[in-house]
Parts: sequence; C-alpha cells; structure tokens
Amino acid sequence: MQKKSYLCSGLCPYVNTSNMSSNLQMKILAKETAIYGVSSIVGKFLNWMLVPLYTYVLQQQSDYGIVTNLYAWTALLLVILTYGMETGFFRFANKEGENAQTVYSTSLIALFTTSLLFAIACVVWQVPIAHALGYPAHSEFIAMLGIVVAMDAFASIPFAYLRYKKRPLQFAVLKLLFVFLNIVLNLFFLVLCPKIQDWSIIASWYNPDYGVGYVFVANILATGVQTAALLPTILEGRKGKKSGKDLFSYNLLGQMLKYSLPLLVLGICGIMNQTLDRILFPFFYTGEDAQTQLGIYGACFKVAMVMMMFTQAFRYAYEPFVFAKHKDRESVAAYADAMKYYIVFSYMILLGMIFYMDLLKFIIAPSYWGGLKIVPIVLWTYIFQGVYFNLSFWYKLTDKTQWGAYFSIIGVVITFGLQVAFVPKIGYMASALSSTVCYLVIMSLSYLVGRKYLTIPYDLRRIGTYTLIVLTLLAGYYAMAYLLPMNDWIKMGIGTILLCIYCGIFYRMDGKRLIKK
Repeated sequence: MQKKSYLCSGLCPYVNTSNMSSNLQMKILAKETAIYGVSSIVGKFLNWMLVPLYTYVLQQQSDYGIVTNLYAWTALLLVILTYGMETGFFRFANKEGENAQTVYSTSLIALFTTSLLFAIACVVWQVPIAHALGYPAHSEFIAMLGIVVAMDAFASIPFAYLRYKKRPLQFAVLKLLFVFLNIVLNLFFLVLCPKIQDWSIIASWYNPDYGVGYVFVANILATGVQTAALLPTILEGRKGKKSGKDLFSYNLLGQMLKYSLPLLVLGICGIMNQTLDRILFPFFYTGEDAQTQLGIYGACFKVAMVMMMFTQAFRYAYEPFVFAKHKDRESVAAYADAMKYYIVFSYMILLGMIFYMDLLKFIIAPSYWGGLKIVPIVLWTYIFQGVYFNLSFWYKLTDKTQWGAYFSIIGVVITFGLQVAFVPKIGYMASALSSTVCYLVIMSLSYLVGRKYLTIPYDLRRIGTYTLIVLTLLAGYYAMAYLLPMNDWIKMGIGTILLCIYCGIFYRMDGKRLIKK
C-alpha cells in the first residue's frame, strides 16, 4: 500500500505554521502543553493530594479499596458514554466542507441524550447493580457515581470545544473549579465535620459512620457546579442556528459515529488496560483482605501519577495540534520531534521520582509503604502508554481507526490473561506488571504497522541512546543503593547527581539546539 506523508487539508483554528521550522513548531507545542498543564498537572496534582488525606483519614485500608474499585468502574463507563465523540469532534470540526458549529451542537445533543438515559438507569437500578458489585449496603454509591459519570461524559464536548476555539484559560479555570471544590468538600466532610459534629446544624444531617461515602458526596456536588459553569459554552451550540437542521444533523451524526465507534472499542479496551487490574482484583484475589490489598495497590499506584499528569497535559495540546497541522507537508518532522521530546522529558520524570522515592513515600500513610515497589513499574507503564498515544495518530489521521481497536483488544487479552494467571499467586505485583507488558506490546505493534500507512521519521537512534543512558543510570543507582550502606538522604544525594548527569547529557545532545532555535 502506498505510504502517505501528509493528508488532506481541513478547517483549522491554529495560525498557519506551514513555513515554520520543526523547532519553532515544538516551541509552540510546548507552550500549549504548558498552558493546558495549568489545569491538567496542577489540577491532578491537587487531586493527587487527596491520596494522603484518604490514606491517613479513612479508618481502614479496605475503605480506600472501595474508592479504588468504584472509580476504576467510573473510568471505564466514562469512555463508553463518550463513545469516541471527543476525537470525532476534532476530526470533523477541522474537516473541509463541515460547519464546526453544527459539528459541535450535534455532538452536544448526542452526548446529552445518552448521558441522561444512563443517569436515569443508574438511579432506577442502583440496588441490583450494587449487589452485583459487592456493595449491597450502599446502593446510593452507584446512583451518585452514575450521575457523576453522566455529567462528566456530557461535559467532554464543551471542554473539547474550548480546546478547539483556543481558550486554554477558560478551560483551565473550569477544570480547576472542580478540583478546588472537590478538595474543599472532602476536607469539610472528612476532616472538619468530625470535629464539629456536635454542632446542631451539623448533627442534624452528618453521619460520622458514613466515612468513605462522603468521598462520593463531595464528587457529585463538585461535578454539578462545574457542569453549571459550562452552560455558557454549552449554549454556544445554538449560536447562529436558524433551523433545527443547522442545530442537529442526522447525516453528520452518522458520519461521526462511523468514525468514532471504532474509537469506542479502542477506548473501552484502552481504559480496560488501565483499570482492569483494579476492577478484577477483588474477583481474582480471593483472600479475606482483598479490599485491603486493593487499597494498598490503589494508593501506591497514585504515587506514580506525576507521569500521567505530564502525559495528559501533552495530550491536551498535542491532539488539536496534530489534527490542525495534518495538511502541512512538513508536519511529519514535527511529529517525530514531538515523540523524541516526550520521551526525553518522561525519562526525566521517571528518574526524579525513583531517586526521590524516600521522600515521596510520605504522600501516603506508612501502612501503605509495602506497595511502593510497584511505582517504578507503573512509571514505565505510563511512558509506554504515552508513546502509544503519540503513535496512535497514524490511524486517526488516515481514518483507519479500526487498527486502534485491534491493538486495544490485543492489550485487553494480554492484561486479562496475565491477571488470571498471576494475581492469585503474587497479588497486586501481577496487576502492575500486566499493564506494563500490555502497553509495551501494543506500542510496538502500533509502530510496526503504522510504518505502512504514514511515514514518520522517528529518530530511533537518538531515542535508543536516551533509553540506554536511563537504564545505565538506574542500574548504577540500584547497585549503590542496595550494595552499599547508606541512609535515605545519601541515596537522594546520589540520585540528584545522576539526574543532573542526565539533564547535562540532554542539554548537550538536544537541549542547546532547541533553546537557541
């Protein structure tokens, strides 16, 4: 099959970058990543700080196991309820001959309808669902989380619209609004209320034994406020519409679904690769302390989320960047540079987190420290996941999204098989390793197959060099840490020196050239 180096043009909210050098394009992408990082990294960091609150305040480790398990389900359901329409919106809003406002309003109406039906179903059938998931005493958890997932799914299109219209500050404010409200409400219910529960105004409704339930109460209240704050953006879908045909197009929806539904399979399988470990763990690990072990695993998994925060910020900027630039014959050089710099900075985060783990461990309560051995494994998982996301644009831009579904299905089979085989034997270590193996395999497959459809000149030699350097530094660190007697501060000092060595190598190899240009 004939290879393609670029694709047809489309409507684009970005400035014309066709004459820009690859380095200048990387600076623009870095700036966009930094702006979206305000909401993504800062927001997720603040939410991340709820982990110590939960591990120190919740009475039992099994309580955090409940949070871990149910939020894994909500992540899966959120992908199902958005059914690939976020990426579909970017594709059709930038497609020649399509009206971006009609694409937006059609997407909004479709997501609103399906989300509303889902929320109603969760409220009506909360009791049987709660029994099936093992929480018969708290069916209201299901109802609350069902409503939260429905609102989040619907909100995905207004947030995508803000990215399309290049309104990063508004995007950041609305994202951070939820984060701050969620944190304040968690602190109110879990920290303040137990101290003032004797006040008549608090005693009339507060139940000190409800515990983990207030985590879900805080979530639904914060999500409701965020959704209300999105109303002006939502109503923009009606702007300039003179007829129902302009507001909603069945033909357009059909085309978008044809494009997006393969992404749904991809998304379901992809999120299962990320959350299947926490969903299935209570079924495979049959000991009496299954929820306790899941709580330890979930808390330590969260410690590694700094890498995910970086990947998410990169994704927010990179997705509209790619779809807007695909008309440029030189875009493939920009894609190749983006891959290299993503990997370079991911390695920097990996080294920093491993070298300073003796400090980062205080994020969670000491009773959870036994699970910290999974953190390096999870960090590699996030790196492979980010590379796979970067590679995924070859099938999104060539409209061959079925390949994404194939890769994701393979990933689910790998994850499920490894969990069935090893979780009963070695517990949550198998859960962590299964995700790493999954993303390593599908990342490799995506690269090999993608070369047939979209030629991107990735600098494999330079990427391989950085990988070898990182592995060498890690080997040296672990050798000194485990073979020589030293305290935590000396270990972190050695790690600091090794991290500076890596940064110095990067500066000499690529950093100096990037800064100058």
